[in-house]
Amino acid sequence: MKEESVVIPSGQLKLEGLIARPSADRQTRAAVVCHPHPLYGGSMHNNVVEAILEAFWKLGFATLRFNFRGVGSSGGEHSGAVGEMDDAKAAMKFVLAQSGIAPASAVMAGYSFGAAIAMRAGVETKEVGTIAAIALPVAMGDFSSVARSGKRIVLVAGDRDAYCPEPAISQLAGSLAASLRVIKGADHFFGGDEQSITSELAKLMT
Repeated sequence: MKEESVVIPSGQLKLEGLIARPSADRQTRAAVVCHPHPLYGGSMHNNVVEAILEAFWKLGFATLRFNFRGVGSSGGEHSGAVGEMDDAKAAMKFVLAQSGIAPASAVMAGYSFGAAIAMRAGVETKEVGTIAAIALPVAMGDFSSVARSGKRIVLVAGDRDAYCPEPAISQLAGSLAASLRVIKGADHFFGGDEQSITSELAKLMT
């Protein structure tokens, strides 16, 4: 899928992003993808982010990936998740304002730190119908309130992920009535397992 560079306003900041718009006569659903932790080398060019994008492109979605504040050419500084929540919401607002994009039933997706942001920002964004969290770091907070949101939740994790242990993510999936796929042999970073992410996420979204 061909992506184009865009500049996304987030409050007083400008964020860099890449948008892909499928050519179609009908309105297209959109997915925003949030990258892993900015303080540990996370950016929109991460291997798992790209695997997530591939899943949505297979399904004909428009996508927007972006760099959180302080990453790459995005303005500002890392703010410990508070500002990053605003960035995710701003990215969703931006993509939904594009021509040819369906105004509802959007997907907020993310990996690791980005998955935690996607869970929280997705709950607070009415246009989001589905939240897709890959390797959600379950110790990063209490996600139980998501159950009251009415959103569809899909989860993908590896069975060797120390930040997203299989027993913990399975328990959370049950409490949220979420759909869960566990990739055998995969750790938190999914090196060599990118195709499995793409195929499992695509299955969950169909």
